[in-house]
Amino acid sequence: MREPWPCKAMTPREIFHAQLEGRAFERSFNMEFGWWPENFKEWDLFRDNGIKDWGHANWWFGLDSIDALSGENWMCPFFEEEVIEETEEKQILRNADGLLSEVPKDHHSTIPRFISSSIQSAEDWYRLKEERFRVDDPRRDVNIEYLQLLHKPDKGRDYPLGVWTGSMLGKIRDTLSFEGFCYSMYDEPEMFEDMIETSCQLVEHSLDQLLPNFAFDYACGWEDICYKNGPMISVELFREWVVPRYKRIHKKLEQYGITNWYVDCDGNTAALIPDMLDAGINTLFPYEVNACGHPAKLLSEYGGALRIIGGIDKTRLIAGKEEIREYLESIEPLVAKGGFIPHVDHLCPPDVSPENYLYYLDLKQKMFG
Repeated sequence: MREPWPCKAMTPREIFHAQLEGRAFERSFNMEFGWWPENFKEWDLFRDNGIKDWGHANWWFGLDSIDALSGENWMCPFFEEEVIEETEEKQILRNADGLLSEVPKDHHSTIPRFISSSIQSAEDWYRLKEERFRVDDPRRDVNIEYLQLLHKPDKGRDYPLGVWTGSMLGKIRDTLSFEGFCYSMYDEPEMFEDMIETSCQLVEHSLDQLLPNFAFDYACGWEDICYKNGPMISVELFREWVVPRYKRIHKKLEQYGITNWYVDCDGNTAALIPDMLDAGINTLFPYEVNACGHPAKLLSEYGGALRIIGGIDKTRLIAGKEEIREYLESIEPLVAKGGFIPHVDHLCPPDVSPENYLYYLDLKQKMFG
């Protein structure tokens, strides 16, 4: 439907580096975070043209390619998902993280109601650790030759390739539930820190296999440990338990020249930014505006030390064309300065009309392409 934005003297990979790092670039790197599953059913733009998933949509809209490689750096094996009970409207299922959860039977997008975790005590954790978190499990061996068939390992690529740095806290929350996460760090601090340490060791194990074999352009991880009012963990405990593990990972990244590292964290991350920067994480993604404020605020506060990917308020796309134009004009100086790659600040919801979305893409290309 849309041709990729043209390049003159730079490849998209070179643009990605230059734009994030505040050097001269010829156009913006053109990426989007993604779309709700409902969009593929409700948007005639997708439905009538056979566009059924993110991969199709990225190609359909002519977006720049970007990818990342990962090893097995959490539970291995995961639990087998199974339906425990169901009614006309709901299902009780055990998910891959071992949580019993209640979900809508039609599986429309919503946050599940979590009922109980497979970890109810420290003893449960240490048993599960032996069963599913062994660093020496042969299933954690990365198939380097296969990945090298998919991605050029050297500088010959024209798109950015990242390496996955996993999660120090987010997957713990997924395994314990939000409530279990919040209680465990106080009721079972030794267990909680051991879960963080185990996660770090698993990430280090996969990095030791991947880093020597590819010229990576960035590192990326996932946390989702914040909500609209701030983090789920105190800054003090984050600094004590998490920052030293991030620093160990950062040391490995530095050895291979990786200077761009983002962590995907929804919600209001402001309280954690100083410690993230201290640990080597210099990029926020997807930067939700209604939790963190306009990206100009934090970019100004931290100068060139902080970078942002995302930051376009999705609610403006719902509101209409005038709101879309007003918002894109407000970020135009940020894009020009560098250290900021704009896209919708999370999955684009079906509340955004196809007409508004195409207007947004057209205006984004006119202003930044």
